[in-house]
Amino acid sequence: METRTESGPNTIPHQRWVHLIPLAVVMYVLAFIDRVNVAMILPYVNKSLRLSSADIGFAEGIFFVGYMLLQIPGGMLASRWSAKKVVAILMVLWALPAMASGLVNNRMELYVARFMLGLFAGGVWPAVLVLLSTWFPQEERARANALWMTCLPLSALLMTPLTGWMLTQMSWRWVFILQGLPPLVWVVFWWLLIADGPSNAAWISKEEREFIEQSTAEETRDKPPSAGYGAAFMNRTVLWLIIAYFFWMAGFYGLTMWAPSVIKSFAGAGNAWQVGWLSAIPFAFALPAMVLNSAWSDRRMKRQMHVTIPLTLAALGLIGGQLVGNRPVLQMVFLLVAAAGVYGPYGPFWAIPSSILQAEVCGAAMGLINAIGNLGGFLGPLVVGYVCGRTHRGFAGFLVLSVFLLMAAAIFLFIGSDRPRRQPANRSACGAGPAAK
Repeated sequence: METRTESGPNTIPHQRWVHLIPLAVVMYVLAFIDRVNVAMILPYVNKSLRLSSADIGFAEGIFFVGYMLLQIPGGMLASRWSAKKVVAILMVLWALPAMASGLVNNRMELYVARFMLGLFAGGVWPAVLVLLSTWFPQEERARANALWMTCLPLSALLMTPLTGWMLTQMSWRWVFILQGLPPLVWVVFWWLLIADGPSNAAWISKEEREFIEQSTAEETRDKPPSAGYGAAFMNRTVLWLIIAYFFWMAGFYGLTMWAPSVIKSFAGAGNAWQVGWLSAIPFAFALPAMVLNSAWSDRRMKRQMHVTIPLTLAALGLIGGQLVGNRPVLQMVFLLVAAAGVYGPYGPFWAIPSSILQAEVCGAAMGLINAIGNLGGFLGPLVVGYVCGRTHRGFAGFLVLSVFLLMAAAIFLFIGSDRPRRQPANRSACGAGPAAK
């Protein structure tokens, strides 16, 4: 059945929304499992390998060191070769260290497995952003990005209860092994059903293909010629995006990895299964926040405030949750606000690079933003662990995370990405490159 929605004066078929987005969501849910489950599994690993708090923090953070290395190459290959093939290859490669995490016998082997997992998962994010940009014009891109990126809260929503249940039924080793296996199955569906662009897809209608190709061609013409990777990497807006994303991710991953321990302190949250279900509740609120914020951003064709406001709310949620004391219901309310706030800006944020850069450099630039920005994911858990260890107070750690989020929000007040560059009828894209041919 063909899905149709309004786009401008004409009704354009939108089969791409129901064909591409679900496949990409499932793929990245499988990739994100290994960032969601580690916070719940490592305490069990600790009992076997006798890890210190510093060892656990390093095992959580070393993933992001590997993660940054293939960001730029992944984006470049997706733009100039094939986003579909890049993701398929990496899907197989990240499954191997994911399963190997269940076979480690000491902390060094755990560090290596986590590093390799981050390395091979690293090129997937920019590759999928390049893929989506070949299929969705700029006025649809925040929504397309957000619908795909619902994989982030969705993975937590699904996997925290499942991981908790699995830990009550089997050893942590089997949890790692079984949760690392699905990408080896899903890669078959990805290979058979995904196309790099409209010209490669047999399932798309002629009307929809022409709409996409004309839109992306028009958007590309509206931007100045590319001056190469160096100019793209040194672009003022790109540099500010990197800094803002770094602080955002520091707060984001600090929250994600420490939320289960907060929830476990609630009365009645005793075993892993209960903690898993309670931990999933905030992510159920994050899903609609992402979609609604992105739809509003596309409608207004504005991005800055749709990043600033949610991040500010997230910071206030983190602080408020620490001020209400031992009141589980109020703490959960503030945790819901924080989760919605840290997830809400994803669609508008990742629509910005495609509005300022040409196709041949956009993938690499998005990889650079994601690579350096995600080092904040290494900083966040370490800072929380260190500060809490020194002060013996959880409030201090969450206060630091709140400051990180507020710094990211402040940057977006002045980043200037919403300044008019052209007539409203024109568009800009990063997807009309070789991958769409």
